[in-house]
Amino acid sequence: MRTFTYSAPATVDDAVAALSAAGPGAKFLAGGTTLYDLMKLGVEQPSTLVDVSRLAELATIAAGDDELVIGAGARMADVAADAVLRRDYPVLAESLWRAASQQLRNMATVAGNLLQRTRCPYFRETMFPCNKRDPGSGCAARGGVDRGQAVLGTSDACVATFPGDFPVALLALDAVVDVLSPRGERTVPIAGLHVEPGDTPQREHTLAPDELILRIRVPAPPAGRGSTYLKVRDRESYAFALAAAAVAVTIGPGGVVGECRIALGGVATRPWRAAEAERVVAGRRLTAETTREAGEAALAGARPGNDNGFKIELARRTVAEALRVAGERAAR
Repeated sequence: MRTFTYSAPATVDDAVAALSAAGPGAKFLAGGTTLYDLMKLGVEQPSTLVDVSRLAELATIAAGDDELVIGAGARMADVAADAVLRRDYPVLAESLWRAASQQLRNMATVAGNLLQRTRCPYFRETMFPCNKRDPGSGCAARGGVDRGQAVLGTSDACVATFPGDFPVALLALDAVVDVLSPRGERTVPIAGLHVEPGDTPQREHTLAPDELILRIRVPAPPAGRGSTYLKVRDRESYAFALAAAAVAVTIGPGGVVGECRIALGGVATRPWRAAEAERVVAGRRLTAETTREAGEAALAGARPGNDNGFKIELARRTVAEALRVAGERAAR
């Protein structure tokens, strides 16, 4: 690990100023569960760490009539255990408590979870070429072991899967994030935060290097909405998704679907909104046939590699089952 400088400002404004003054190579430090890991591997080599983990103003959780507001520094475990989230936003709570281990959830922050980097082994092992880590060097995952890689949103330059769960649930609920930089504050929709790799896989999101996430805001749920986060993985805990679905629906008279939101995890290079699948079920009853059609629509355009073609059928079934569970909850 290379040497670096460290500071722990007392306020958000001081933190943003400190990062700006430190110049290129400076990074914010929150829970550290991803950054420290990558520093030890030599993938991340920051010149300066600006610690925001102790800023109480970033750690709040507040539910109002119009929206839920989660501070960027709130710990995943605390947010998952919040009574309001468990009652009104189960898709969010489930996406958090199904992520990582309890020890990591006690440390990791929700904003850090939004920006965590891929678990692609070729990205994490510096002996292999990786366009995400070293632009222009190539993609060892193409032609390599790609069982865990993405089948949606891939490019010739990168097939790395986005690893997070919470951002997928936030995408299904049309959440936004407020960010701060020396230029002031702005709001970014979750739908516009992450980007597909294209020809520039080293660019993973639309934030500037000097922007700090302040809070996440989620619109209040409509009456009668049911939601769930279904995650399928090799083992029940401490494993990343092979396929996941965040679903939120409302059910009207006659069991007909009103509002429907579907997002996918574990199968794409970014949190993936399945808009066509939403249109498939809108105005229809959630029968086995309908949910199956939605699953097929959600995976339209998937491009499997050598070893991950099974993810397509797995994700179709995951979408169908998540729709069934969310529909049952909405109908109660």
